[in-house]
Amino acid sequence: MGKVKPEKVRDLKPKKKCCRSSTRCLRCPVVIHRMQKVDTKHLSKKELGKALKKARAA
Repeated sequence: MGKVKPEKVRDLKPKKKCCRSSTRCLRCPVVIHRMQKVDTKHLSKKELGKALKKARAA
């Protein structure tokens, strides 16, 4: 899949089932849902990266 920009994660199609690993994948439904809750228009590139990192660490 390659590198995906943090602002594009919210538009990805989630997988059917969550993997629940220690670092969740980008297409995990939990990660996508958490990134949709974040207001991406008012965040800088660095803040978006931190938000994605926090969402994947859950």
